[in-house]
Amino acid sequence: MIAPMTRYNFILLKGEESGLLDNLQEMGLMDITRSAKPVDNASAERLAAIEDLNTLLRKLKAFKAPEGTAEVCAESESVKDGAALAESVREALTEYDRIGESLKSLSKETATLRVWGDYSPELLRSLQDAGISLHFHCLSAKQFQSSWAADYALSVIDDSDKSHIWFVVAGSDDLPGEIAAPERPLSVAESELAATTSRKSALESRLKGLQALIPELERMRDEAVSRLDLYLAGVSGNAVAEDYVLTFEGFAPQEKESEITARLDALGVLYIKEDAKVEENPPIAFKNNAFVRMFEMLTDMYGRPAYNGFDPTPYISIFFMLFFAFCMGDCGYGLVLVAVALLLKKADAFKSLAPLVLALGVATVVVGFLFHTFFSIDIADWSIFAPIKGIFLPSKIMGYDGTMVLSLIVGIFHICLALIVKTIMATKNQGFLGSLGTWGWTLLIVGGIIVGGISLAGVLSSEVTQWVIIVLGVLSGLGIFLLNDLHRNPLKNIGSGLWATYNTVTGLLGDVLSYLRLYALGLAGCMLGLAFNKIGMMVLGDGADWYLWIPFVLIVLVGHTLNVAMCALGAFVHPLRLNFL
Repeated sequence: MIAPMTRYNFILLKGEESGLLDNLQEMGLMDITRSAKPVDNASAERLAAIEDLNTLLRKLKAFKAPEGTAEVCAESESVKDGAALAESVREALTEYDRIGESLKSLSKETATLRVWGDYSPELLRSLQDAGISLHFHCLSAKQFQSSWAADYALSVIDDSDKSHIWFVVAGSDDLPGEIAAPERPLSVAESELAATTSRKSALESRLKGLQALIPELERMRDEAVSRLDLYLAGVSGNAVAEDYVLTFEGFAPQEKESEITARLDALGVLYIKEDAKVEENPPIAFKNNAFVRMFEMLTDMYGRPAYNGFDPTPYISIFFMLFFAFCMGDCGYGLVLVAVALLLKKADAFKSLAPLVLALGVATVVVGFLFHTFFSIDIADWSIFAPIKGIFLPSKIMGYDGTMVLSLIVGIFHICLALIVKTIMATKNQGFLGSLGTWGWTLLIVGGIIVGGISLAGVLSSEVTQWVIIVLGVLSGLGIFLLNDLHRNPLKNIGSGLWATYNTVTGLLGDVLSYLRLYALGLAGCMLGLAFNKIGMMVLGDGADWYLWIPFVLIVLVGHTLNVAMCALGAFVHPLRLNFL
């Protein structure tokens, strides 16, 4: 399938572009275009305003409210003009950052004060006025000596954590570990911590509500960018040469959006992203699994589809492999291709082709075995395969060559699938009413083949089949002759339908018969290989003379090598044509 793309636009001043292009390419951006425009003070101010809005958006998007946070309705904010709204968001974000830092400091202070408890500052001052000084200490449990209590007016305040001991000494003191006295009581600090925490919760609710206005801020930012582009387009060419704005534009698959956005935010680059549009002619990137990716090179030979088009690679991967195996039609030749694929894996120049050749070789082995052909030898009569002889393709189907009938059946199925895909794409691009003509042909051809097959199988009676065909014919006729273009004169629609009928009837027969090349190429390869086998057997005779084995081996080896090469060439070109057409 065609990977949906995101378009990125970057705006920056001269001197800020260092390393950006390398970073963009490393991120996987494609079709990067760069342009420089002259800039003056006015445009520099506008660029600064855009960068400010982009910063606000980045911070607001990055904000994650704790689970369960109530959302404050932002309706009162949405009525503000652009500048006031941006200032409101900036004020809330700035306050939230400030409170976050304040909470860290308060939490640390509260944890320290909790050791000393909720003391009275007035009592501490009265003791100091009376000439009694208090000294606050903190020591590790290993350093603290309990004998100090006999020599000093010492009181242990806290030793609960078993690793440190906090104590107070009154009067003279020369003990180690003295620290500054607490500046305020625990209750005051806890009260301020609670108030700050409450203020933070209120801000979280407000910011959660402001996030609903992100689309409005993005619209303001995009309008500011458009105004800057318009201004730069009319800027006088007399601007100073070294003052200019650089703009970059690039595309990347949407699946990489989160990764790219994270890296751009880390770089601090001003960027705008939006879904790519068809008219912007974005690069075409495929998003397929490992098996289908092997066949993308075949799609590229014909040309990549439009951005809103259809990626045929998944269908090519199945039918090209099947058609190739039909044209080769020999399990021995398939084993040769498998061996070639294993050799290509060891050659750096052709390593990328090895998986495709291996897949084609395996398919040829399977189909060639079902066709019971091994180096142009019919293996259906070998006794070793007697128990599974029933899985071989019969030589005759309805009195005709089995391989020929099977190639026509596969061709009809392939054409029906192509008509269904064409109808789906027409409906997607033109709508149902705009694609009624296509629906008519698909209903007539595909529906007719399905009904005919069911009838031949004896599931439907002739009367029911007749009525079904009549209904299909009426519905198809309406789409083909009357409703192929709802905005056109009905008489013109009838004329257009008649012309389409002539082209379809004459072309459809030729399209179906063109699949006979699958049978013809396989038959030609088999017959040529059989000829080399017979020539070799003529030279070998009864095998009594050992030296005759040498020319026999050379004839068979060289003959089949040439035949494999020619068969592979035909099996590559003709199935490719059938898939593309």
